[in-house]
Amino acid sequence: MTDIVSPAKRSEMMSGIRGKNTKPEILVRKALHARGFRYRLHGRRLPGKPDIVLPKYNAVIFVHGCFWHGHDCHLFKLPRSRTEFWQEKIKSNRERDVEIRKLLLDNGWRVAEVWECSVKGKLRIDLPDLIVRLVNWLTGEEPELEVRGG
Repeated sequence: MTDIVSPAKRSEMMSGIRGKNTKPEILVRKALHARGFRYRLHGRRLPGKPDIVLPKYNAVIFVHGCFWHGHDCHLFKLPRSRTEFWQEKIKSNRERDVEIRKLLLDNGWRVAEVWECSVKGKLRIDLPDLIVRLVNWLTGEEPELEVRGG
């Protein structure tokens, strides 16, 4: 199937997609801040540059986009054009996620993944409920947390 927009327009559209400060990330950050949590953003010194770093809790939070990380949910749909490229791109992103998670855990960090579908879409979780899950995890002892929609 051919693309319905020109290659130049598609390039422009794709370059406009942000890797940080996304809407789901900002929602989570603001809600945590309102609950009194203080954090650093995009920890450059840590593997994977986590979206939210909470040194006091020795914890990091990644807010993953369902498309870019190949999440198994209703928000992910493999493009019909350049399918092989996208399969390889998403596969390498997922492999890198596993590697980064392992490095962080091995270095004593606790790791949470909040998926985009938990914040938006038809299976989203009410934001207060999502934040309660994060707060319980942050104040608990569990090394890992995954928050998915539904």
